[in-house]
Amino acid sequence: MTVERPAWAAKGCANATETPWVPTSAAREETFASFIVCTRNRVEALDACIRSIEATCRSHATVRCELVVVDNGSTDGTPDRISRIAAASPMAITHAVETRPGLAVARNTAMAHARGRILIFIDDDCEVDVGYLRDLEHHCAGGGGGVIRGGRVELGNPADLPFTIKRSNVRERLTHEVHPGGFVLGCNMTMHREVALRVGPFDERFGAGAPLLSAEDTDYLVRADRLGIPVEYVPDMVVFHHHGRRARAAIETLHCNYSFGNGALCLKHLRTAPWLLRHFCWTVRSAFGEIFGGARFDPVLHLSHWPIVFMNLLGALKFVGLFVAERSPGPAEQRAEEQLHR
Repeated sequence: MTVERPAWAAKGCANATETPWVPTSAAREETFASFIVCTRNRVEALDACIRSIEATCRSHATVRCELVVVDNGSTDGTPDRISRIAAASPMAITHAVETRPGLAVARNTAMAHARGRILIFIDDDCEVDVGYLRDLEHHCAGGGGGVIRGGRVELGNPADLPFTIKRSNVRERLTHEVHPGGFVLGCNMTMHREVALRVGPFDERFGAGAPLLSAEDTDYLVRADRLGIPVEYVPDMVVFHHHGRRARAAIETLHCNYSFGNGALCLKHLRTAPWLLRHFCWTVRSAFGEIFGGARFDPVLHLSHWPIVFMNLLGALKFVGLFVAERSPGPAEQRAEEQLHR
């Protein structure tokens, strides 16, 4: 599809430091936030996701919000459902279609349509807490605009296995002593548009539906860190993740996919973020430690460090293959950048 240059891109790349958000009468005319939801063949979950976004907007009507939904090739009736919801919804809903597969591709398309001062990335199998916007505005009111901020992610159904969630009660910022994977989850990630302008589009080689399977959100955090943009986790701004995985095999597959993407990520940023290699070395040490009775990566789910090591290496090899193949037409990020500013 043809994607117009986003309105916020026309303003140029401003400094990411924002003034505090004050919801005056004039400010209410501006779109405070754009909820961004990318979806593929999850029509029922998407319905619940949108209803929860509508609910938090109703409960905090002092700010104006919109919803951008990108359908990434659904075949389950999703387009018709989105159209019906948009026609009846009290909030502004933009429905875009992106036929090229990949979560990163879909997110770039969504950013090209978003008009909000803040971009809120929510996965289609998540539901937003009714107080989400109140919490977000509270953080913005403190002048913390030039950051990438993510909130708590709880299980939406207690029958699902405790994976792809973050329940920490501690507010903290990313340091190089912590691996960025999972520090802020892509299913609950926010940033001011000026931050998005500085970091640029998502790398379309990463993420679900792409060759590197995952880590498009982690790559974004690393690129922000390289620019000096803080990455912050807060224990509020809650979403509930209905991931539906209750079999160990499904968790192991996802665990491997995440590790595959993180291996590619490490090699991509080897020169500019060598601290990622240190985390790989620590993982190798922990894997050998398991042989002698050391702790597993996830003692609750009994996930080992060894799949991380092997899949990191495979992901790095895949990245080399993609890099060689793309030398002629140009890197995927460059192509995405051209699309974003078209």
